[in-house]
Amino acid sequence: MIIKKFQAQTEKEATLMAKEELGSDAIVMNIKTIKPKGIFSLFKKPRVELTAAIDENAAEKKEAAKKQFAKAVEETPYKFGDDVFASSDNEYVVETQSAIEEKINNIAKLLEQQLAAPKAEPEKKAPKEEEAETKKPEEVPEEEQKPKVLDLIRNQLIENEVMEKYADAIINELENQSENQPIDNLLAYIYQKIVLKLGEVSIVKCSENKPKIVFFVGNTGVGKTTTMAKLASKFKLEQKLEIAMFSLDTYRIAAIEQIKTYANILNTPMEVVYTPEEMRKLVEKYKDCDLIFVDTAGRSHKNTEQKNDLDSIISSVKEYECEILLVVSATTKYSDLKSIADVYSDLFDYKLVFTKLDETRGLGNILNLKLDTDKSLSYVTWGQNVPEDIGALNPQVIAKKLLGGAE
Repeated sequence: MIIKKFQAQTEKEATLMAKEELGSDAIVMNIKTIKPKGIFSLFKKPRVELTAAIDENAAEKKEAAKKQFAKAVEETPYKFGDDVFASSDNEYVVETQSAIEEKINNIAKLLEQQLAAPKAEPEKKAPKEEEAETKKPEEVPEEEQKPKVLDLIRNQLIENEVMEKYADAIINELENQSENQPIDNLLAYIYQKIVLKLGEVSIVKCSENKPKIVFFVGNTGVGKTTTMAKLASKFKLEQKLEIAMFSLDTYRIAAIEQIKTYANILNTPMEVVYTPEEMRKLVEKYKDCDLIFVDTAGRSHKNTEQKNDLDSIISSVKEYECEILLVVSATTKYSDLKSIADVYSDLFDYKLVFTKLDETRGLGNILNLKLDTDKSLSYVTWGQNVPEDIGALNPQVIAKKLLGGAE
């Protein structure tokens, strides 16, 4: 591996110097600010020192990686479409309408059992008090049980991390309709309300005017690169579309090599983009592709300079049809999710992709963020397997889970 250091007035200048000397495959290993020293330091501006590296044996490593993964990719059975939520051997499985109705009935029975469950033995009362009691718990009329059912459903939603204001809104919408409805109908109404609030799911589709450019944006560590690789594999292997993969992530050492490995396996072109000018030229170069997937650097949503750089890259190709997927982790606390979503809303429109569903049981944040942002939901992912662990979000499955029917 060749490692070199470059100094310049700005980070962008140092990056371009590294690219010019080491080539586009160079990887940024470290960036630091060097403050001037000496008696004249007050009159000098700090400089940026960038450490970059390039692997002399990159070709051999690519070939080894290709052989290692190609067989697994070729033998994997695929199925992809609007109704896909997960593979058949995963917890997140598509439910048929009849299966979902059966689950609703099961949840209704569970609620009824909770209502009819005997409470702790009361203290022994005097004979006169016992005679005065004319109703037993199981004799409570159904119309008196309904408010308790709604309370149980509300608590179930909140336990699954649905915000109280949204849980209350869902329940309040049905209180006026609950007078003459049996318990299972109430539950079905609430299920339908949640499905409607999650809205129509919007997945990536090709444009008539090629190419369509799809940007994957979001904070560090949410799984943008893996999500992009999964979708690229789906479209390439199943729909036989022409795909190109770009990377703006020149900061993470393994990011470019990771994408190159996937690109080699799929036999798709892969390019590293440093500036808006390069973005325009490369899109023109691959204008015959159906889709161009662009992996952006995972950075803090609070960094204004980095957000502006991303905005300038996207604006450089605004004459093409662009789609932006905001990738967020289902494990992130909601206050941070809301902050991230608000910051990106100020820059551009986007669709929501939730990752790491296998690492959490509380999926209420999906509903919360949908209602708070009014953005379309798109994909969900679970696990690291490429391309299996991804699918279009299924509102029916999410609604069932929020109501406690996913056990």
